[in-house]
Amino acid sequence: MAVDDLSTLLTARDWLRAGHKVSLATVMETWGSAPRRAGSHLAIRDDGLFEGSVSGGCVEGDVVTEALALTTGATRLEYGVADETAWQVGLACGGRISVLVQRVADDGFSSALIDRLESAAISGDAVTLTTNPESGQTTESTGQGFDRSYPPPRRLAIIGAVHIAQALVPLARNLGITPTVIDPRGLFAADARFAGLDLDRRWPDDALSDWKPNAASAIVALTHDPKLDDVALAAALASPAYYIAALGSRKNHAARLARLAAQGSDEAQLSRIHGPAGLAIGAADPAEIALSIAAQMTAAWRGALIQK
Repeated sequence: MAVDDLSTLLTARDWLRAGHKVSLATVMETWGSAPRRAGSHLAIRDDGLFEGSVSGGCVEGDVVTEALALTTGATRLEYGVADETAWQVGLACGGRISVLVQRVADDGFSSALIDRLESAAISGDAVTLTTNPESGQTTESTGQGFDRSYPPPRRLAIIGAVHIAQALVPLARNLGITPTVIDPRGLFAADARFAGLDLDRRWPDDALSDWKPNAASAIVALTHDPKLDDVALAAALASPAYYIAALGSRKNHAARLARLAAQGSDEAQLSRIHGPAGLAIGAADPAEIALSIAAQMTAAWRGALIQK
């Protein structure tokens, strides 16, 4: 799921635990140039404080008003640009959206479901919830209603604060993937080279032990240094990470596989490592190599990757 959607749900749960009444607005359908996708959440507290978004600001005020008036069940709201109130509670972009407002309660979107989504995000699992638009109740099953899939938030551990990593970090972020750069070498792991990113300056095995790779995790080794790359790859192979890759020539990769085999990795495990990292697009500089890695990582996530 998108990180902001999970954050919105966790905030709603925190408000509920603090004694507030909370409602949840969810985009059910969109038409045209709607600013937020179906499934986007907006949490509304009983004092009017809200978190998240269903329209990027166009109709939030009206949704909050409707949510504060909700006492039982659920209400369905539709917004567009086709009438004279468009600039007051409409979508100036010209699209249309349908929004369901329900309570964060056992007969609506329960806190137990938010607990379930949080634990699934930690383990890297996907969850599908169904909302009955008539009753306003959401359950973990598929059936008659609005199905909303919550894929786990994706993460990327980059081993090596090198030039390729500098190009790969913004690409990952634009793909909705949270990047972490791991490098114990002080000359490389300088804050000024990765503005806005907290660098992990521990050795990769220690850093990955705390990072806990799951089924929504990718790990890419970029240092060319076996002392760093090999320990990171060994940790990656012991995890359910969906994408594992390492930079280097085919000759260097063969030597790497031999070293890992000597440490106990079997053929099935070693086949999980993509080396050289990235799709074969003729990449010739750090930015292009980063692009090829991002593309291969995406293909792996979407199940469209042919193993080398």
